[in-house]
Amino acid sequence: MKAGNGTTADNGESAPRTGRRPGHSGAREAILTAARTRFAESGFDKTSIRAVASGAGVDPALVHHYFGTKQQLFAAVVDLPIDPEATLRKIDAAPLDRLGETILGNVVAIWDSPAGPGVVAAVRSILGGGDMALARTFVLDVVLERVRLRIATAEDDGRARVSLIATQMIGVLVARKIIEVEPLASMPAAELVAAISPTIQHYLTGEINIPAP
Repeated sequence: MKAGNGTTADNGESAPRTGRRPGHSGAREAILTAARTRFAESGFDKTSIRAVASGAGVDPALVHHYFGTKQQLFAAVVDLPIDPEATLRKIDAAPLDRLGETILGNVVAIWDSPAGPGVVAAVRSILGGGDMALARTFVLDVVLERVRLRIATAEDDGRARVSLIATQMIGVLVARKIIEVEPLASMPAAELVAAISPTIQHYLTGEINIPAP
C-alpha cells in the first residue's frame, strides 16, 4: 500500500507526514530568523508579516499565532521582555503638552519594573557589539515614530527632534542602569522625571535650531 502524506504504510499503520507544517517545532525559530533579517535590511515600516512568513516558509497566520502584532514580533527579535504596544498606547493618549513627561515616566517605570533587567540586558548586548541596525529601527521606527508623526509639521518632519529625544533617553538609561552614576542611579523615579522631562518636552515642541536639509 502507499506510504506518504495522508496514506498508510505497508504494515497498515498510518505513515508520518513529511515536510514543514504549521506548528513545526522549528517554525518559531525560523520566523525569528527571517524577521531579524527583514527588519535589519528593510526597517520596521517596510517589513510585512507576509514577507517574514515567506522568508520562514510558513503561513502568515502562524506568525500571528506565535507573536501577535508586528510590534510584538519586533520585541521578540530584539529579545525585549515587554510588549512595547502597551506603553505606546499610553504615549498616544497623552496630551501634546505632557508628552515629554509621559514618555520618560513610562519608560523609567519599565526600567525600574521586574522586566527592567531584561531591557538592560538587551541594551548591554547592543552596546557590546549587537545589531545596531535593529537597535536604530527599534528606537526610531517602533518607539518614536508615532511621536514624530504627532509633532511633524509642513516645515519640520520631526526627525531631528525625535533623534534628540533618543540621545536623552539612551543617556539616562546608560547612566542610571548600566554605569549607575549616583545620585541618578538611586534617584526616585518621580524626581528623575521632574528633572529631565522638561528637556524632552523642549525637544518635542520648543524652539530648537534645526539645520535645513
